[in-house]
Amino acid sequence: MTRSWWGRVPGLHPGSRSLHRHLLLWLLLPQLVLWAAAAFVTYNLAQRYADQVIDAAQYTASKALARQIKPIGNGLLIDFPRAAQDILEADPDDRIYYTVSTPPGQFILGNRKLPPPPEIASPRLGQPYFYNGTMTEAGQEMPVRVAAQYLRYGEVDQPQLMLVQIARGRASREQLARRILLDTALPLSVLVALMSMIVWAGIRAGLAPLARMRALVEDRAPNDLAPLELEAAPREVHALARAINTLLGTVHQSVSSQRRFVSDAAHQLRTPLAGLKSQTELALAEASDPALKARLQRVHDSATRSAHLVNQLLTLARAEPESGLAQGHARVDLVKLAAEPAAELVPRARQAGIDLGFEDQVGAPLFVLGNALLLREALVNLIDNALRYAGRGANVTVRVRALAGQAQVEVEDDGPGIAPADRERVFQRFARATNAGDGCGLGLAIVREIAERHAGSVTLEGNAPRGLRVLLRLPLAGSSSN
Repeated sequence: MTRSWWGRVPGLHPGSRSLHRHLLLWLLLPQLVLWAAAAFVTYNLAQRYADQVIDAAQYTASKALARQIKPIGNGLLIDFPRAAQDILEADPDDRIYYTVSTPPGQFILGNRKLPPPPEIASPRLGQPYFYNGTMTEAGQEMPVRVAAQYLRYGEVDQPQLMLVQIARGRASREQLARRILLDTALPLSVLVALMSMIVWAGIRAGLAPLARMRALVEDRAPNDLAPLELEAAPREVHALARAINTLLGTVHQSVSSQRRFVSDAAHQLRTPLAGLKSQTELALAEASDPALKARLQRVHDSATRSAHLVNQLLTLARAEPESGLAQGHARVDLVKLAAEPAAELVPRARQAGIDLGFEDQVGAPLFVLGNALLLREALVNLIDNALRYAGRGANVTVRVRALAGQAQVEVEDDGPGIAPADRERVFQRFARATNAGDGCGLGLAIVREIAERHAGSVTLEGNAPRGLRVLLRLPLAGSSSN
């Protein structure tokens, strides 16, 4: 058993979604991951730069505060006016806390709640130390960033250390980092969205040849095996088109062989069947024994049905798209084309006890683009079916009318009709709705084949109060691309 690696990756099997969505997912997912990584890196860089800027400001403030404390002998003179203190504590949302102490913890002034610096065996004098900590403010724990520096005071023979600390809440730093992130992420998001739109448009344009190929395949008839043409398509699509064309060529050869066999067999059978029919007619004229005459009549009827079947097979072969006869189209007057077979079949209708009539509801030529021989064959088949199955005493009417952009031929009878469940099935080859009559089940299949070759359609409808109406619709000349 052959297994694909797609089956081992959940949700990534290309058959589970369209190729467009699959490519879009694979192209947009890395963009989203990179966008998230860029946002994370940007936020951390913003925090680091904010720390550097605010740390520098805190270091400057700690030096300014240290200058206000002047050593006098073994003591200290604190020159820290109230105005300077108010400046430090002016912003209630981003307050600056300070502490001056002499190690090992003798408090001099400021806030006693600042976190102590980490233990340093030999602190460097006048150099800043920065660290994070927490302090309690109004009963709540608050993270702070602290700048500390050690200073020396006192006599030379009795030096002492003084610790100056400046602390500031981290809210301003995080706010600054978020602003930097927002100012960076917003244009980055716009660029990602714009890139996603470009990627979407690029995928759509790149897959357009596949859409055109799909349209070429979907729009063609089931028996149209002509090669696909994609001259302007990319190389990858050319490879797919060549593979499909190879398959179509193989199928075409197989179907053509079968059709040639049917056509050749039908041609070979026409002559002996015609001879058999003539001989049985002569034998019937000369036979006097009733039993022998009945047997000869059955042979004659069988020969007649076989000859009709052969003629229908030949007509079906001519209607196929590969037939040269099916390709030649010209402007044809459908009114005249329908009137001729209706008039020619009047003697046969009278012999069968059927009233055959023709109605021209146009009053002028009604031109369609098509093959006159094939269209005539389709009309003959429709009238022939009505005469075969309507029954003695029935009325058959051939009617031509013009609709919006279409010409319509109706063959209407008041015979037994066809049940609605069988009206689509009878268009299949060798399918019959009844065992009555001597038809072979190819008439309506031939009509549909010819109608499709002319971009038209054929449908069956009930005819109130009883009977059947067959509608053959063809595009008017100039309204079709055929």
